[in-house]
Amino acid sequence: MQETIPEAPKEAAQFFSDSFNQIKKEISKTVVGQKDVVDQLLISLFSRGHCVLVGVPGLAKTLLIQTLAETLNLSFNRIQFTPDLMPGDITGTEVIEDIKETGKKQFKFIKGPIFANIVLADEINRTPPKTQAALLEGMQEYNVTASGQTFNLDRPFFVLATQNPIEQEGTYPLPEAQLDRFMFNIWLDYPLFDEEKQIVNQTTAPRDVQIESVLEKDQIIEIQNLVREVPLPDHVLDKTVKLVTQSRPNTEHSPDFVNKYLSWGAGPRASQYLALGAKTRALSKGRYNVEMEDIEALAVPVLRHRIVTNYAAEAEGLTTVDIIHKLLKNI
Repeated sequence: MQETIPEAPKEAAQFFSDSFNQIKKEISKTVVGQKDVVDQLLISLFSRGHCVLVGVPGLAKTLLIQTLAETLNLSFNRIQFTPDLMPGDITGTEVIEDIKETGKKQFKFIKGPIFANIVLADEINRTPPKTQAALLEGMQEYNVTASGQTFNLDRPFFVLATQNPIEQEGTYPLPEAQLDRFMFNIWLDYPLFDEEKQIVNQTTAPRDVQIESVLEKDQIIEIQNLVREVPLPDHVLDKTVKLVTQSRPNTEHSPDFVNKYLSWGAGPRASQYLALGAKTRALSKGRYNVEMEDIEALAVPVLRHRIVTNYAAEAEGLTTVDIIHKLLKNI
């Protein structure tokens, strides 16, 4: 699809909505179900965010992100995080190179796997914090600094980090400050019975799937810019900020259940990502206006990894998702 994105807001929203649905259609050729996960991944990408995807092995996380890269005609690299992985294994290293003309030697920087449009950081919690942090500059600043030199990353740039929720021995959980850099925390559930039957049928029979490219790099960047132009009504902005500020215990805004069950609340980045995600979601529905339902639909993936429950919540079996639903009812 090599069309030019219309300049008129309503037509641009419709163009993005059509493209969004076409991308989902292409992904569904290889990935069965997981509609909410695909929606949230795409919303994050077009909002210039990054995602943490939590799910047990074998739920097609790698296949999903590879198909997404194909559909958007973007370069893709997968990094398998292990305890012995070093920062240079992600960003790149310097090697000594012979110059034939002069016979001298010089250092040459060999770019690492972070230099791709889409990077899958597989099992990011298996590597020490020093190596995890090697991704942060790229995620935040869109560049990499090595040996005193700064190298720009090609845009769009999207990081999808995965975590296995079962095996926790020998892992290094991401600190809250690092988790906060990720726009969404997405939980990948087991497929439904009929979906699993379809998966087994597809993967155990000869099959040649052709994935068609839907958008090009320039169009993606244009849409990312368009997202920021979508107006946010005052009443939606007011409720968005209220939702986030009420998650902070022992403040003038916090309700009693937050003081009782939370030890830490969400920071301003949560409000920013909620607003951005809501704008992208509105466009994906063909609307050039944000509604409260957009905020409500994204509250869980945005806030889930930004609030911390205490012992009282654990004792009563309350999760962060339960608290988020209480907060939504409260506003």
